Amino acid sequence: MKLLFSTLQKITSGVVLQAKFDTTITDIFIDSRNAIIKKSSLFIAIKGIRHDGHQFIEELYQKGVRNFIVEAPYQFVEQFPKANFLQVPNSTLALQQIAAKKRIGFQGKLISITGSNGKTITKEWLGQLLQGFYNVYRSPRSYNSQVGVPLALWPVSNQYDYAIIEAGISRKGEMESLEAIIKPEIGIFTNIGTAHDEGFSDLIEKTSEKAKLFKDASTIIFCTDYPEIAHALYGLENIQDKNLIGWSFDDNTSSYFVEVEERDNHTAIRLPFNENLHIFEIPFKDYASLENVTHCILCLLHEGIPSKLIQKALTDLKPVSMRLEVKQAIHQSFLVDDSYNNDLVGLDTALQFFRQQKQQQKRVIILSDLLESGLEKEELYQSVAERIKAEKLNLFIGIGPDISANADLFPEQSIFFDSTEEFLETLRENPIKEAVILIKGARTFRFERIAKLLEQKVHGTVLEINLNALTHNLNFYRSKLRPHVKTMAMVKAFAYGSGSHEIANWLQFQQVDYLAVAYADEGVALRERGIHIPIMVMNPTRESFDLLLQHNLEPELYSFEILTDFINYSRPLTKKAKVHIKLDTGMHRLGFEAEEIDDLIELLLKNTHIKVASIFSHLAASDEARHNGFSARQALNFKHMAEAIKKALNYHPLMHILNSPGISRFPDFQFDMVRLGVGMYGVDATSMHQDRLMTVSSLKTVVSQVKHVKKRESIGYARRGLAENDMKIATIAIGYADGFDRKFSNGVGKVLINGQLAPVIGNVCMDMTMVDVTDIICNAGDVVTVYGEKPTIFDMAESIDTIPYEILTNVSTRVKRVFYSE
Repeated sequence: MKLLFSTLQKITSGVVLQAKFDTTITDIFIDSRNAIIKKSSLFIAIKGIRHDGHQFIEELYQKGVRNFIVEAPYQFVEQFPKANFLQVPNSTLALQQIAAKKRIGFQGKLISITGSNGKTITKEWLGQLLQGFYNVYRSPRSYNSQVGVPLALWPVSNQYDYAIIEAGISRKGEMESLEAIIKPEIGIFTNIGTAHDEGFSDLIEKTSEKAKLFKDASTIIFCTDYPEIAHALYGLENIQDKNLIGWSFDDNTSSYFVEVEERDNHTAIRLPFNENLHIFEIPFKDYASLENVTHCILCLLHEGIPSKLIQKALTDLKPVSMRLEVKQAIHQSFLVDDSYNNDLVGLDTALQFFRQQKQQQKRVIILSDLLESGLEKEELYQSVAERIKAEKLNLFIGIGPDISANADLFPEQSIFFDSTEEFLETLRENPIKEAVILIKGARTFRFERIAKLLEQKVHGTVLEINLNALTHNLNFYRSKLRPHVKTMAMVKAFAYGSGSHEIANWLQFQQVDYLAVAYADEGVALRERGIHIPIMVMNPTRESFDLLLQHNLEPELYSFEILTDFINYSRPLTKKAKVHIKLDTGMHRLGFEAEEIDDLIELLLKNTHIKVASIFSHLAASDEARHNGFSARQALNFKHMAEAIKKALNYHPLMHILNSPGISRFPDFQFDMVRLGVGMYGVDATSMHQDRLMTVSSLKTVVSQVKHVKKRESIGYARRGLAENDMKIATIAIGYADGFDRKFSNGVGKVLINGQLAPVIGNVCMDMTMVDVTDIICNAGDVVTVYGEKPTIFDMAESIDTIPYEILTNVSTRVKRVFYSE
């Protein structure tokens, strides 16, 4: 269904503020950072807790966007004489209403999936399985929220036989809105658990709310091993008119009892359907995968697909990558790896993530043919080419006969290959250097071979950084701030071990106001990687002044000696040099004392080529309630000293004193800006809000070898490990050179292997560690979690009597960082 801008007024009950032309709306977006710049694009300005889309209308207009939906009251349309404006009471509701209208025109079958876990994997697997028989659309990644669902529904059209839409809620009342948009014919309720519990009074209420998605569905597939789900579904209105396919692993009296038999490298399942017993071989063994794939199989059987064809499709089923990753690559490049998925919606998602990567100026995309899109090839590749042209690439590489046949649609800086093998031969002789590279390919093209060739070769220990968790934590602390209070994000100490420029790039995309680093060379490295927002350098030296000024870095000045030196060094400049004045209010580390303020003011007034960007201090004990009185005195002293400086300067530098713990505990001391450090990385030093933060970093390694040790034999250096009985040990690929401290030796440290904790035996070596796996089934190559969700970084820190900061910052730079967005 095509929608004209002129029809949106009726759909949303809005008011036209300005109508300069009419056009078919081809694209909708709500994030100015992921703008689709066309005359036919529609930007919907949404007001959030910490952002307001209306602030970006001018920027988007200058780029060429001409259709806008705004919230009342909006009074600035005359500034944009060539644009259409529709005003609505609530922009989110308008987005949902437009998507609901689009949904009405879809003539295919719509399947919707909800539950606590497994929604995205079930959606992706169901899409993979159905694609062998039909044209299938599935919502991108985790687009399952109040704004994500309508955005996911927008591309649905009648070229598809099926659309699969994921739906999630976090509080009561949300599912009615999503149900009104989606209106699924078939529903899948994956499972129920504790995710987002805080939005509901109990598990029963949460399950009942989720079940409302299937109010008008004709068929619902679910697992009766979750009694809350069965109870909620049987409580729906018109239940007698619904086909409920409730299956079970546990209840052998169930009409859909699923028997499981584990075999060498796969699992056999037997399930009854339509009075026949069907047997399938599944290429997975873990319970979650079996649960997810059973939902898919039952859906395919319900849709009449023969068992033999389902089995053939199951044989090719692959694990789903739940995330987009950016990895370090050879020749100073960075790789965004999306090797297994290629359709138009997935391409848009990958391009959004790709746009956010600024580590290098050179930009390259490697793309395969798009399969089973439902579009005519010329129309499909015309659409792809428009997206590629908008990226302003240095190089585009197309792989596959179809995309090569449409080469004339793509930019001049493009080359094409008929096969992955042909491209690999060229790549080995002509490597891509100093670039950000996106690779995106359909599974049949096996682009993992390209990724393997491009990836930096390092040992098997990796630090995984969840950028979505980082954003969640950032926004959690932002939600505690008063309007207009700015945020300075700390990326010193290699961004608390996470990787400075990758984190800085993400924070810049998230529109933090300032970054802070420890030393000038850290700031220079960020500037060279495309970071343009203000950067404060906390430990400048006289030798670094030239670098500071050359790269527009702003030093923290804390004494008359360094202030005077900087004044003299910067005096020849034609523009003012920004500095940050640090005051000592009780930390007694660095900073001007109260009795020095008058002399400081006099010096600043005499040297007007210096501009004070901010005045700040540091709370010494903000994480401990017993020091509240001391912290309050620090803040009051700071206010008195800083305001005296501001009054004398006759302009208004920013004032800031709160760090992460201070944000949690002292809302009255927010002043103009706060400094967010370890809290952003998932550690609440006050423990007040730890349950509200997400784990950002997970340190993982692999099992190198498993061996058996006889009773009374010794293990490791100095023979510190002793086998009290016959035992099995695993050597894992991490040691103290990677940041796994020697204090974890001899049973102090524990790592997670296949869901069980394995204690360290003997001494931690430089590059390896031995752990006791006597009671754990494991093999060489198995993943080992050093810290993450379990064991946590708090568990590790407590075991060696240190703090999480030390664990984070000790991870060696030789450990490969993998940044991902789910």
